[in-house]
Amino acid sequence: MPPLHRDASAPLISNAMTVDVEDFFQVQAFAGCIARDSWDGFPRRVEANTDKALALFDEAGVKATFFTLGWVAERHPKLVRRIVEQGHELASHGYAHFQVHAQTPEEFRADVRRTKAVLEDVGGVAVKGYRAASFSIGAKTLWALPILAEEGYRYSSSIYPVVHDLYGMPDAPRFMFQPPGANLSEIPMTTLAAFGRNFPCSGGGYFRLLPYTVSRWAFRRVNLKDRRPGIFYFHPWELDRDQPKVSGAPLRSRVRHYLNLGRMEHRLRRLLRDFAWGRMDRIFFATETVQRA
Repeated sequence: MPPLHRDASAPLISNAMTVDVEDFFQVQAFAGCIARDSWDGFPRRVEANTDKALALFDEAGVKATFFTLGWVAERHPKLVRRIVEQGHELASHGYAHFQVHAQTPEEFRADVRRTKAVLEDVGGVAVKGYRAASFSIGAKTLWALPILAEEGYRYSSSIYPVVHDLYGMPDAPRFMFQPPGANLSEIPMTTLAAFGRNFPCSGGGYFRLLPYTVSRWAFRRVNLKDRRPGIFYFHPWELDRDQPKVSGAPLRSRVRHYLNLGRMEHRLRRLLRDFAWGRMDRIFFATETVQRA
């Protein structure tokens, strides 16, 4: 199928399209009511939902980066191979969605080493990118970045320069930088700078919560005013309006997870049409100048 016609007025800068490959029962919002040792008892929907994302990208002529859990890769090796065979970048999301601050440095090293080995064995390609679960690299966990470099990662996309109840490092640089003492690049999630603070505009729940026009305006502003490429992310389960309902989760978690799932696919199609997109490795290492922190 030929690529969708892109908006002629869209910024010429290409942005990075990314997918955090995890299933609905693995999200941080449900961590308090779903134990990791029960994951294998849930119906796995991640393969079918990721295939939906692959079909949308194929329709739009877009290549993306898939930050994939090692847990998923071990159970769905054919999915990982499809991601690679279709020209997308395979990257690490850790093994089982442990937040960085919930691990010791030794546990973190073992996790990222194990995940890299699993993904490279299954996918047959080098894995250079990493994204922490729930953007959990921040001011207190910067020790993780040198470890990633030592384990062979080229970049991380794990810091969100915003104020948030679950994550965030608002004083971090807004664009790609070289962290002190780490031989790799950190590529923070995209924010809009206004009124003396940073506002999130990289996707996720905000993309479903706010009208599409708000997200489109914010991304255009980053491209046109900052003249920088942005990062967009979503999860395969966000394309799954019929996923099972998890009982016992707090109201805030349920709202964040299920809000406007039925609108996600249509909005994503518009986003793919309205901007130019590519893989993290090709967008940033071809066009971006690394800043020193």
